[in-house]
Amino acid sequence: MKFVAAAGALLLSTAFAAPIAERQAPAITDVDILQYALTLEHLENVFYKGGLSMMPESAFLAAGFSKAYYDNLKYIAHDEEAHVQLLTSAIAGTGAKPVAACTYSFPYKDPKSFVGLASILEGVGTAAYLGGAPLIASKTYLGVAGSILITESLHTALQRFNLGQIGAPSPYGTALGLNPVFTLAAAFIKSCPSTNAALPVKAFPSLTATQGIPTSEGIPFTFSVTGSLPSSFFITFVSGLDTTSVAATAKGNMITTMVPKTAMGQTYAFVTNANVTTLTDSAVLFGPAVLEVTPPSPTFDIALQ
Repeated sequence: MKFVAAAGALLLSTAFAAPIAERQAPAITDVDILQYALTLEHLENVFYKGGLSMMPESAFLAAGFSKAYYDNLKYIAHDEEAHVQLLTSAIAGTGAKPVAACTYSFPYKDPKSFVGLASILEGVGTAAYLGGAPLIASKTYLGVAGSILITESLHTALQRFNLGQIGAPSPYGTALGLNPVFTLAAAFIKSCPSTNAALPVKAFPSLTATQGIPTSEGIPFTFSVTGSLPSSFFITFVSGLDTTSVAATAKGNMITTMVPKTAMGQTYAFVTNANVTTLTDSAVLFGPAVLEVTPPSPTFDIALQ
């Protein structure tokens, strides 16, 4: 799965770019969350349409993907366009001006790298909706977000399965806050219209995975940072319902740690200033980096009814 690793490495090596206007606000409104969601949906919408426009069905078949998978890609493109339309309408209905699509740069060159990057983007999108849900005050908007979340998670499982990965590697979904998601999304955004509303987000300094994926629990893993590390820090892994901080060692800007057993599937790693069980923005020094962690073999008790 080298194409997956390459997509993840490029995603993370450019993550500190911040082309979207940032706004620091004491309170986040439902309109802010809708604009944030629309920003992400624009990115996915352009990503899928660009890939389908550049590469015909025959290219996907030649790369080893099935016609059924290619047909599903077209359904995903349809879904992302529908999400853009729905969110645009909802924001306009509040009297606010919906953010427009930005100019993007995606690092895929062929069907395999496209699908590898699609899997990462869908995982981040799913984590974004799950993490943003508690911030929504309106039950109507929350219901809509939940509906989109389900679709994004289906997209994620589909992409993972077609990469030969476990479609649902963890019993639980992973939530990410606004700033970690913004940090990852900004890697692909070259510029945005100056008329777009500023978002209440900020980008963290980047954390780069410096070895291949997938990896497994108990395996040493290395990262690099572009900046100074404090004398005491941790690598904190966010996966499913678990937030696990692990001791790490540093040599210059290189960091080595161990992948914890709580990490399964698409996992997010941060450099934090403390050993934490709940990730907050104040604890984050660098990150996130995206890792793919092979889950352990499934176990279940036939006698448990």
